[in-house]
Amino acid sequence: MTIQPLRIFIGYDSNEITACHTLIQSVLAHASVPVAFTPVALSGLNGIFARERNNLQSTEFSFSRFLTPYLSGYEGWSLFVDCDILFRDDVAKLFAMKDEQASVMVCQHDYTPSSEVKFLNHIQTVYAKKNWSSVMLFNNARCRSLTPDYVNTASGLELHQFKWLASEDEIGALPLDWNWLVGEYAHKADAKAVHFTLGGPYFTEFADCDYAAEWRAALAQVQSVRQRDERS
Repeated sequence: MTIQPLRIFIGYDSNEITACHTLIQSVLAHASVPVAFTPVALSGLNGIFARERNNLQSTEFSFSRFLTPYLSGYEGWSLFVDCDILFRDDVAKLFAMKDEQASVMVCQHDYTPSSEVKFLNHIQTVYAKKNWSSVMLFNNARCRSLTPDYVNTASGLELHQFKWLASEDEIGALPLDWNWLVGEYAHKADAKAVHFTLGGPYFTEFADCDYAAEWRAALAQVQSVRQRDERS
């Protein structure tokens, strides 16, 4: 029997490189099955993603995230996650919730951001379905409308509010535990994945945010391996 690794696409931002590597470590620390990571870095999307950055983007992957089904060949299931997330449980449990009747599955937040500004002084934009697209489990074959041409030309709201679907009934729901918003939601001891949406511990002003100690512990594992490799 051939085992296919779970495909995980990560939003990559040059201002949050450490976050990306720490996220990967947190997934590996809990994963019970093989996983395959693809950082969605703009440098690797030449000829595919050609969209100019605008002032409302807080990350380099604000729109390129929607290329996940295309990069997966519109086959199987793929998970996209923002880089500023820390996994605290087995990602296989998240994939186990996939619903073949859904085109995409997300944590359906219903909140108003508590701050007008987030990390690096980016404006906190407010819109319906805020943060739904920060963790997306794609049923790739049902997302063929997300072509490079569409992702390059559609408006931000068309993309982040899932206007590329024929109906909102195609959006499946994941438990909020898998995208627990740090600083927006109260501490939850059994949250499966926490999202430093306002700013992660790698930024000075958020060094003492909720779950920061856990994030630094995961970072320490990354750093210990690097130091060992440098000594060898």
